[in-house]
Amino acid sequence: MDGPGRSALAVLGTLEVKGRAPKTGYSREQFGDGWVDTDHNGCDSRNDVLARDLTGESFKPGTRECVVASGTLADPYSGKTITFTRGEDTSSAVQIDHVVALSDAWQKGAQQWDEAKRVAFANDDLELLAVDGPLNGQKGDGDAATWLPPNRGYRCTYVARQVALKATWGLWVTAAERDAIAGVLSTCPDQLVPVPVPVTAAGTAPGATANAAMPTNAAPASTAPSAAAPAAPPAAPSAAPPASSELSAPAPDSGVVYANCDAVRAAGAAPVRAGQPGYSRKLDRDGDGVGCE
Repeated sequence: MDGPGRSALAVLGTLEVKGRAPKTGYSREQFGDGWVDTDHNGCDSRNDVLARDLTGESFKPGTRECVVASGTLADPYSGKTITFTRGEDTSSAVQIDHVVALSDAWQKGAQQWDEAKRVAFANDDLELLAVDGPLNGQKGDGDAATWLPPNRGYRCTYVARQVALKATWGLWVTAAERDAIAGVLSTCPDQLVPVPVPVTAAGTAPGATANAAMPTNAAPASTAPSAAAPAAPPAAPSAAPPASSELSAPAPDSGVVYANCDAVRAAGAAPVRAGQPGYSRKLDRDGDGVGCE
């Protein structure tokens, strides 16, 4: 099976389980200095995510519809509707969360990576989510064992997203984290991971097989994650696996980039599907592979 059709429980069972490494040496700068333009569309990752996750957004004049000035967020963490207005006293109402906290990633494998890979991870589309600012601060560097969104209706999607990220990038989980995720997924055993992820045996480095087709003998959804026997620590991947957006996006040399869905419709290209020129995750709000529906 190739694609975002694998159960999150099955993928959870492939993750290596071991304790946290020391936090020694961690700083936000280890994952890049602020927001960068990893997809080379002229906008940094923060504005890309705001444009993707807000509705009714407006843009700062003179920024080629790049810098988001205002919009409305249906906050997944609280279930509330939040108005975003860019400004010194108002921007913090909506913040961009790293779904797998960067400090958590550092302690579970990322400190072994080079800087380029850490920057790519920190700006992965799947890793970034516009959310309620105070709740983002409350989460801090917590994993699923210490923090889950208050909105219970989003918890299955939230932990499935974390599982997909950790599987794709070769990060491990602690036993407490694995059990917490399994507990959430037990209420939604059919929850799927949102993007294609590499299929590996538990304890092996997925980075080397990120583009491999998914085998038919993958663990079934009913397999209990706690039954997966931890294996030897993985070898650090020699190169960064593709960001989740790259797993379904066209090659960068397609030459077609759309700033937003208005541009797609003006070009007569709506809807734009994964694999077609110009498709990107920021155009695909629900992650179903079809943008600007």
